[in-house]
Amino acid sequence: MTLKKMVAMKKIKLSELIAPNFYELHNDIKNNRYTHYWLKGGRGSTKSSFISIEIILGMMKNPNAHAVALRKVGVNLKDSVYEQLLWAIEKLGVSDYWMARLSPLELIYIPTGQRILFRGADKPKKIKSIKVKSGYIRYVWYEEVDEFNGMEEIRIINQSLLRGGDKFDVFYSFNPPDSQRNWVNNEVTREYPDRKVHHSTYLTVPKAWLGEQFFIEAEHLKKVNEKAYRHEYLGEVTGTGGEVFTNVTIRKITDEEIKIFDRIKRGIDWGYAIDPFVYIKCHYDKTRRRLYIFDEIYKVGLSNRKAAEMIKEKDPGHKTIIADSAEPKSIAEMKSYGIRIRGAIKGPDSVDYGIKFLQDLEEIIIDGERCPNAAREFLNYELEKDKDGNFKAEFPDKNNHTIDAVRYALEDEMRYSRIEFLK
Repeated sequence: MTLKKMVAMKKIKLSELIAPNFYELHNDIKNNRYTHYWLKGGRGSTKSSFISIEIILGMMKNPNAHAVALRKVGVNLKDSVYEQLLWAIEKLGVSDYWMARLSPLELIYIPTGQRILFRGADKPKKIKSIKVKSGYIRYVWYEEVDEFNGMEEIRIINQSLLRGGDKFDVFYSFNPPDSQRNWVNNEVTREYPDRKVHHSTYLTVPKAWLGEQFFIEAEHLKKVNEKAYRHEYLGEVTGTGGEVFTNVTIRKITDEEIKIFDRIKRGIDWGYAIDPFVYIKCHYDKTRRRLYIFDEIYKVGLSNRKAAEMIKEKDPGHKTIIADSAEPKSIAEMKSYGIRIRGAIKGPDSVDYGIKFLQDLEEIIIDGERCPNAAREFLNYELEKDKDGNFKAEFPDKNNHTIDAVRYALEDEMRYSRIEFLK
């Protein structure tokens, strides 16, 4: 019996199971528009319910498709993804067609023998050894993906699972951690053609699905602790309080935008044995107080000669570059290679003033694809804490190479701004 006939018999409408906020995403999956779906949101957003519905529907439509559901710690599988998928099976009215096993933990679609397997990333060998008798693993679900150790771990797992087929659907669900420093918050700012990032909240979910008490609790927290409410219920990255730049936006800066940039600035932070050479290109919209960072060179062990060649290739006809004046020999060497460059004019408090100037901008827009290192450093730059857990007053001097390059690039703007302030 086909899925269409079974669902028709039960008279089940997907609109009764999927919240309106997920309709467009459902169509994306149905039309094979992406491979990787990152679903973030707060409590009660029904993102896990949506994923479980999509996996069960997808498997019943595609007889060659199997699924793997993952948690970082295997002991958490049964009470989370396993129960969630059982919920989806029951809500779709197809329980008679599925077999549930506890040892080993798995769900089997009886008509075809398709399986949903459950694995914990705390035992990576068990993930690498996953095999299916026929067909292939099309669906992969990382529940609470922020608990994993980062994209390197995710890539290794995907390399083991995503093989033998021509179409895959990989779901990553999580409540965003409060700190932008967390790897998963950084990861979803990056744009890839085969990835879609989706944000959902309880506000788009029918009240009857969550119950009146859920909304009472949410409203109470909103009144007594709005920041906690925004983080827990709206899934916002509210921060730890130590973020230096709260005005950063990561998005694609289009070629059309770049064509009309008329206040382009360039800066260099010199590299050392373990530090990268950094060249930054940005546009400063003085009227709207917006900074656009749209090009970078970021490389460890790069000689000045090679750096000059890369700058000429990447930015032919460049105007004057402002560099860290602490290395006059490097500046002289770059000049000998035909680079128009001068050293920054530093003052005793130039670092603090430069960072505060950047903090005070209306917006710092960074193209995460063109400038992944600038995006990472600006987002992760946070005040450090002392032994008592209090934030230190000074700005940290590490993992800030692109930030320094931007400060040098904007030196003239900063000096003018300071003079105007002191008048």
